[in-house]
Amino acid sequence: MWDDPAEAQKLMRERQFLEDSINGLKRLESQISDNAELIEMGEEEGDDEIVAEAEEALRVLQKEAARQQIESLLSGEADGNDSYLEIHSGAGGTESQDWANMLMRMYTRWAERSGMKVELLEIHDGEEAGIKSATLLIKGTNAYGWLKTESGVHRLVRISPFDSNARRHTSFSSIWVYPVVDDSIDIEVAESECRIDTYRASGAGGQHVNTTDSAVRITHEPTGIVVQCQQERSQHKNKAKAWDMLRARLYELELEKREAAANAEAASKSDIGWGHQIRSYVLQPYQLVKDLRTGHESTAPQDVLDGKLDSFMEATLAHRAFGGEVDVQDID
Repeated sequence: MWDDPAEAQKLMRERQFLEDSINGLKRLESQISDNAELIEMGEEEGDDEIVAEAEEALRVLQKEAARQQIESLLSGEADGNDSYLEIHSGAGGTESQDWANMLMRMYTRWAERSGMKVELLEIHDGEEAGIKSATLLIKGTNAYGWLKTESGVHRLVRISPFDSNARRHTSFSSIWVYPVVDDSIDIEVAESECRIDTYRASGAGGQHVNTTDSAVRITHEPTGIVVQCQQERSQHKNKAKAWDMLRARLYELELEKREAAANAEAASKSDIGWGHQIRSYVLQPYQLVKDLRTGHESTAPQDVLDGKLDSFMEATLAHRAFGGEVDVQDID
């Protein structure tokens, strides 16, 4: 422990996670028992108010139990890891670029609500508004396990703020999620198979950003995977982070192959694969967010766009594991 502080920190995080999980289960059991006794006591004394309060508390606990049941599914090889999240605007110029920017804010708010940290690794601003693309690093317990359900195409329908005639527009942006590869996962990348380019970073960041080729792009030629990083002022640091991102993308590719081999239909993965629409966000002429894989809906799109995504993530995980049998309605 003393000789290897990094390993010690990792071990303490794992210990804290296990401790929190066990304590959460014990607290749930205790509160269920206490409220069951309150109901019994209230019925004996004819106190309907106590019975009603205890029943409402049990309904809240039922939702928490469903969430813990879903969280127990996050036991995949990389589910507990930090996660990269890439956002790419679709065709449509400013409309799609603004939508991509809204998605970046939505996932940033979700991470903050979940007690996770967010780092912006790379961003390409749109010509007039929004962004063309961005890469976020989201750090927290089970970050990849939760976010992996979000990969796919997201569709927005709204009255365009950029249309002087106030017409309704449909925009598309894509999300791609892959896990940060830690020391327990061995991924080897041959440098001879990669092309490394440097360029000037874009966006705010002072004189240094605009005058030096500090940003790094790595292309893995056998797979065509491209990663880039411009977060750091140093080209050396950006290159190191880009290599980490490439290893993570190759690992995600390997996970896809394993899942496809294990499941001939590959149903759960094809639903969320790149190029597949997974969710619609309708702001006009009515208010609705609907996941097309599970049928889960919300009539409060502004709340969803403000980061209240847990019920959608839980519904997708439940659908994968139980065919949608777990009730996760309104768990937000």
